[in-house]
Amino acid sequence: MDLLNTLVDKGLRRELPTREEALAVLATSDDDLLDVVAAAGKVRRHWFGRRVKLNYLVNLKSGLCPEDCSYCSQRLGSEAGILKYTWLKPDEASKAAAAGLAGGAKRVCLVASGRGPTDRDVDRVSQTIKAIKDENEGVEVCACLGLLSDGQAERLRAAGADAYNHNLNTSESTYGDITTTHTYADRVDTVQKAHAAGLSPCSGLIAGMGESDEDLVDVVFSLRELDPDSVPVNFLIPFEGTPLAKEWNLTPQRCLRILAMVRFVCPDVEVRIAGGREVHLRTMQPLALHLANSIFLGDYLTSEGQAGKADLEMIADAGFEVEGADQVTLPEHRAGGGCHEGAGACGSAPADAQPVAGEPRTDLVAVRRRGAGTDLAPNA
Repeated sequence: MDLLNTLVDKGLRRELPTREEALAVLATSDDDLLDVVAAAGKVRRHWFGRRVKLNYLVNLKSGLCPEDCSYCSQRLGSEAGILKYTWLKPDEASKAAAAGLAGGAKRVCLVASGRGPTDRDVDRVSQTIKAIKDENEGVEVCACLGLLSDGQAERLRAAGADAYNHNLNTSESTYGDITTTHTYADRVDTVQKAHAAGLSPCSGLIAGMGESDEDLVDVVFSLRELDPDSVPVNFLIPFEGTPLAKEWNLTPQRCLRILAMVRFVCPDVEVRIAGGREVHLRTMQPLALHLANSIFLGDYLTSEGQAGKADLEMIADAGFEVEGADQVTLPEHRAGGGCHEGAGACGSAPADAQPVAGEPRTDLVAVRRRGAGTDLAPNA
């Protein structure tokens, strides 16, 4: 297929496809799906080999959010049956992070619900970052705390944060249909603040909210312009009790086409399969590893993920390997891998926590929570 040959060539040169080419990927037929995966897989392997980076979420504060994001189980007025709690103490968060790090995760993502952090919240998170890094020398820490005010990104970086996540989620033209309590421009501003402060920017999208192909291409092209180091691709989990509870628009095939399009548009960034992969990709998850080079290990913020042991077995069975602690995730031209300047080896971890390629850790079956309604915080 001439389209795919063109996209592979552009991906190897880091050249932006045209909008028409990106739309054509989403419009391919199921008969052509394996050809699309194979083509995007060539671009993925060129920049990242067969490595899969593992990330681990720690939900520092759950629920109790004043924002009205329609997709979110933690939104204002949500009736979803999720756990709700205020800030975890630094030692509690460090203990939660240890489970994922023992399973081979290189990055811990510290997430808190809310519009954005107060200066006191930044102090809390700074103490948590210190607690995690004191116990796990060199581990990457990404903060995801909502909209940032002036100076907060710099404070997080000074505290040892390596990255900051704030997703665009959907196209600018449809953003007002999803959220009314803040704007698309607010999100762009926060990603730019993080980037300017020297944090590795992480920003992605949510697919499956009723958007068009044009919307998906719009948001991915906007992400390319923002130039994040990491692009998480979430697939909507339609939580009961939220406005999007009835939005079941995705098939495994569509999810693969979306991931392929993201890879062609953002060829040399960490494309991460995030929330919803177990729900929507299902048994097709191993194929998605040919497109993305990063996943979350274990659970998400308010929903269970695949057991950690199953994740590592899937990676090994598909012929991939867990990215080691001594390996830099990003290509050299992307600012030395996006790690915090002066932090030493990217993602290094204690020797006894390093995974062995091809040998799934059997103790990882515990790297998930038992579900909403228990007395355990997510990922505890």
